[in-house]
Amino acid sequence: MARETKAQRHERMREQYIRLIELYPVAQCSLHHRNEWELLVATVMSAQTTDERVNSVTPELFDRYPDAQALAQAQLWDVENIIRPVGFYHMKALHIIELSQALVERFDGVVPHTMDELTTLPGVGRKTANVVLGDAFHLPGFPVDTHVKRVTSRLRWHTQWRKTNPDPVEIEKQVTAEFPPEWWADVSHRLIFFGRNICHARNPECEVCPLASTCPAAPQFLAQKAEKEARKKYAAQRKALKGQRESLR
Repeated sequence: MARETKAQRHERMREQYIRLIELYPVAQCSLHHRNEWELLVATVMSAQTTDERVNSVTPELFDRYPDAQALAQAQLWDVENIIRPVGFYHMKALHIIELSQALVERFDGVVPHTMDELTTLPGVGRKTANVVLGDAFHLPGFPVDTHVKRVTSRLRWHTQWRKTNPDPVEIEKQVTAEFPPEWWADVSHRLIFFGRNICHARNPECEVCPLASTCPAAPQFLAQKAEKEARKKYAAQRKALKGQRESLR
């Protein structure tokens, strides 16, 4: 693509986001929760696993430990046994018990609603805090997970796209500058859905992607896929020809 001006990039981002809205009309967190505390705990457990796995363990966890006061007094081994399917269960169990203890000791068991306060809790980083701000409190929050990093890099929504591991804080800063604060959480959700369903880390489905015509990365991926298919076809033809030759002997 030719070098864009900031105004051109802004216009392209808005156009691409409109297509994401059409693709995913409903934008909401896929972690099951009934209140801000459950969302906080579920989000901490969602690191390096799927939301489906987290949703498979939270009913039992929250039935046994319905609030911060209860989980703060839990035995580590018991929580580990419940959340084992989510992976890294020892560290995650430790974090959710310790953050519950911190909530009880410092916030009377109530989840705070500022970035500065949330990130003082054990196991809570900026991404988790943004999830809670945006989905529990409906405040400006733009979570940057692995899908958001990948998709926004391929779409060139920020200047970090050349980096192998772009800075999530810089991505958040640059992307949120292009959208109203009340949109931030929904923008993140739609980017995540898009990354999960179409713009995969490996083999993105550019041939069916509604953003492909305006995506800077699509031509390269389409060319790679075409070359791969051509090689497979050539190999199949050689194999068939070899079989024909052997049958004539």
